[in-house]
Amino acid sequence: MGLTVYISGDYWPPRTQGDSIEKYCEDLIKIPFAQKIYIRLNWRDVQKQPGKLDFPEGWKITFDLAKRYNKRVGFRIMLENPDFPEPGMPEFLMNKVPYVKLKGEWKGNPQNPRYQKEHRMPRYDHADYLAAFRELNALLADELNGNPLVEYMDTFMYGFWGEGHSWPFDGNPFPDNKIAEETFVKMFEMQLEAWTKTPLVTNTQPDFSLVGNSELLDRTIRTHNWIRTDTIFIENEQIEALSNRPPWVAAISEVGMTTVAPEALVIDEGVTRTENIIAHVLDIGANYWSLWHWHNIAAKNIMDYYEKYPEHIDQIARRVGYRVRPSWIWHFEKDGYPGLVIGFVNNGIACVPGVLRVTAFSDDGKVQVSGCLDPGYPMTRGVRQAMLMLPKGTDWKGLKLKGELEVKGLRYPLRWACHQKLNDDGSLTLRQTRGV
Repeated sequence: MGLTVYISGDYWPPRTQGDSIEKYCEDLIKIPFAQKIYIRLNWRDVQKQPGKLDFPEGWKITFDLAKRYNKRVGFRIMLENPDFPEPGMPEFLMNKVPYVKLKGEWKGNPQNPRYQKEHRMPRYDHADYLAAFRELNALLADELNGNPLVEYMDTFMYGFWGEGHSWPFDGNPFPDNKIAEETFVKMFEMQLEAWTKTPLVTNTQPDFSLVGNSELLDRTIRTHNWIRTDTIFIENEQIEALSNRPPWVAAISEVGMTTVAPEALVIDEGVTRTENIIAHVLDIGANYWSLWHWHNIAAKNIMDYYEKYPEHIDQIARRVGYRVRPSWIWHFEKDGYPGLVIGFVNNGIACVPGVLRVTAFSDDGKVQVSGCLDPGYPMTRGVRQAMLMLPKGTDWKGLKLKGELEVKGLRYPLRWACHQKLNDDGSLTLRQTRGV
């Protein structure tokens, strides 16, 4: 969970404004309130030939810096990108898989690549395309599935930026909508097979292009994967899906900040546009929110805004996602066995995106008692109690209590969001509270 700084969005390579790619990446990643990192590339940026991935230097630098700064990475590989002059799929597929021209037009500033090119989409259902897509997932998963530096991966979807649409164009490149949906269900199942440990994040995009988005969203939730949006003010269907998701499903909110340029702030009754965005991200109970500026990504833009308007960014940095703590700890004894009942509270805006595992242990290893709460608990209201039975003769005082988040079979250490001082590993040493 956390505030997520973007290395790249719609453009690759990044627009570094004359800085080296190393300086550009590090300036972004070292921002103190940026808790996670996100990077987005085109398919042809990561694969030049069958059977092998060729990650660009910026990708490698991003992961090296992520390890150095102890910040995990979310990523997307875009199958198609309207802001990139070339097709999305690698060159080795171009003579095998046909592209179909989309119906309609997209008008705008002719200086922008998206308004210059003739927009086409590949026949995703072509056998060679599906074979290459399966291989792409296998190659990526071999390196990144369950990688400790990876936070999540965006689901491969149809159309522009791989987000599930080709707006404003009509229809899709398939012979009919049934084939379109069947194709993307098949592609999603391939992803489920490959990504067994890393969460897949599916866009809540309404099905403008009639390619089966609602079916993908349903399968995402039923398989305990996550969901995302790239809007906060339009498309009420997305707000509905995000706000009423199951408690164990994380929500990623991607909405661009403004700069401090007077014309960009869009102040309404003393509230800047970015402050308005943050308020609505809090309203949907997001686990992540994006620190980025659309096509103008730069650490300076983020820091200039923060220096002038820090309050709301500080607020969301403290509240986004889950903030779990043991609020009550009761000691009891039953049939000669001591035990603990712990009342857990969540002061965040989102439920736990997985399963909370709780362990009471001693440094000498003689006590190691563990158990899990129900998925999604504790929720953002009320108290969720859990009982741990201890070995006979155990003195509860001095034991340590640690939490771990379990997602798709992997465990991630959790730091309790409590006032009391924690140990280096995020655990809490149990003691009697004065006056209680």
